[in-house]
Amino acid sequence: MTDQPSPAKLGLTDEELATHPTMFAADALKDQVVIVSGGAGGIGRAIAWLFARLGAHVAVVGRDGGKLDALVAQLAGRDLKASAHIADIREPDAVNALFDTIWAAHGSVDSLINSAGGQFPQAAIDFSVKGWNAVINTNLNGTWYMMQAAAQRWRDHKHPGSIVNIVVVTTHGLYGIAHTIAARSGVIGLSRAVAVEWAPLNIRVNCIAPGAIETEGWNVYSPEARAAYPRSNPMMRVGSPWDVAEASVFLAGPSAKFVTGETLTVDGGGQLWGETWTTGKPAYFGGDDK
Repeated sequence: MTDQPSPAKLGLTDEELATHPTMFAADALKDQVVIVSGGAGGIGRAIAWLFARLGAHVAVVGRDGGKLDALVAQLAGRDLKASAHIADIREPDAVNALFDTIWAAHGSVDSLINSAGGQFPQAAIDFSVKGWNAVINTNLNGTWYMMQAAAQRWRDHKHPGSIVNIVVVTTHGLYGIAHTIAARSGVIGLSRAVAVEWAPLNIRVNCIAPGAIETEGWNVYSPEARAAYPRSNPMMRVGSPWDVAEASVFLAGPSAKFVTGETLTVDGGGQLWGETWTTGKPAYFGGDDK
C-alpha cells in the first residue's frame, strides 16, 4: 500500500504557488477582474495565485474571513492584486450583494471561477436529509446562484464574460460521494444548457472535472482510500492543484475564446481507467473493506 503524506504536506504551499512555473505570459490577464469562489481552498487557492500572477485582480470568496485575509496578504506580499469577500454562496441575496460590491469597486468582472464546494464520504444508502441537502445546496444551488448573478450583470452592462465551474469526474466509477455526483452532474448539464442560451450575450460557460488532485481536502478521507488514489488513473500518480489552475486560465481566458459548453477532464486518464472508492473498496468487489 502506498504511503500517504502527512496532512501538513498535502497540496501546495503559498511559496510553491508563488514560484511554480507556468506556460502563460506574466501579463496574460492584465487588468482583468476575476472572482474565485472557494478561493482559500486547495484548488481555489492555486487558481487565485495563478490568475493574480498573470495580472488579474482576484476577488477571493468564502466563509472564513481569516483564511481569505491571509491569502490576500500573501498575494499582496508579492505585489499581486486581490481582495477578500465573505459570502455564503448558498444565499442568493448574499451572492447578489457580493457581485454588486465587486462590480462597484472595479467597474466590471471578466471571469467567474466556481471552485467552492464540499462533500463527505458515506455510503449513499445512509445519507441523511440534512447531509444530502448540505451538499446539493453548496455544490449545485450555490454554483447556480453565482452563475446567474454574473450573467445578469454581464447582460445588463453588455459586457462579455466567462464562467468556469470546477466539478468532479462523473463519467466513471466514483463511489462514496453520490450526493456530489448528483450535484456536479447537475452543474455540467446546466453549463451545457446555458452555454447555448448565453452565447448571444457573449458569455462562455465551461467546466473542469479534476480527478485525484492532492489537496488538504483529502483529510476527510481515510488513509486507506487516499492510498488508492494514485492507482485510480493509468499515469499511476496524483495531480496537483496547479494542473487545475492552468486549465482554468486556459478556459477562462482568450485562449479558449471559441470554446463553450465543454467539460475539460483533468484526471490523468482516470475516466478511461476504472474506479475510485472514497469509502474503501468492499470485499465483494475484491477490496479489503469487510
